[in-house]
Amino acid sequence: MEHVKEKAAVKRVIAALEDHDVPGKVHILSDSARTAAEAAAALDIEVGQIASSLIFKLPDHSPLLVITSGRHRVDTELIAKNLGIASLERVDANYVKEQSGFSIGGVAPIGWLSPATIVIDEALNDYDVVWAAAGHPHAVYPTSFAELLRITNATPMVVGI
Repeated sequence: MEHVKEKAAVKRVIAALEDHDVPGKVHILSDSARTAAEAAAALDIEVGQIASSLIFKLPDHSPLLVITSGRHRVDTELIAKNLGIASLERVDANYVKEQSGFSIGGVAPIGWLSPATIVIDEALNDYDVVWAAAGHPHAVYPTSFAELLRITNATPMVVGI
């Protein structure tokens, strides 16, 4: 499993963590962390502590990254309203890979290939430590709401219930 750290996407995340002076290190899990529930089970933490990265398309076709707590579903109508747009467009795996450089299940909030508009779920602030994907379904790293805000320049928002 240690070969996961050799993947280009994981190396990009490790470099981004170093660039932002983030103390948390990438952990390689023996179990998949493709979903928030899988990641929480593998880490033996609450599902709400998982910072899931979901991607949508804005009306100008640029990406929107929603960093959300794994404890609830994202309300796309609420986010669109908060952003002052009509709606968010769902995207396919090709769009995710093309814009972020990551495959679905391993999308990190940092180390992207393209710039994105980023919002972060205020619910993540309920936890001292949250875990985010690090470029591969078996790779995660510890962080915090404040740290994610700092390194992503995200806009805090209520994104779901």
